[in-house]
Amino acid sequence: MKPDRGSLILVLGILSLIVCAPLGIVAFLMGRGDLAEIDAGQRDSEGRTSTQAGYICGIIGTILLVLQIAGVILFVVLFGLMATVGGTTQISPVS
Repeated sequence: MKPDRGSLILVLGILSLIVCAPLGIVAFLMGRGDLAEIDAGQRDSEGRTSTQAGYICGIIGTILLVLQIAGVILFVVLFGLMATVGGTTQISPVS
């Protein structure tokens, strides 16, 4: 039987929320795999609660990462549009 990695997954999940969002992907994938192995009886079930908590934190961290990337892309696109429109528009003085 494989050893429990629940504490590691939990730490990665929490770190994904606080420090480094890409760790959420790691926690999510490891948690999903470990929960499947626990259900199949291939991994020690002692850390199931920690594994589930890390898995959920990993999901949240992954969602936050996707939202951050979407926000950066949106910012770049909007900034590019503003620069394009602002560079070609001429304002005539009112007399």
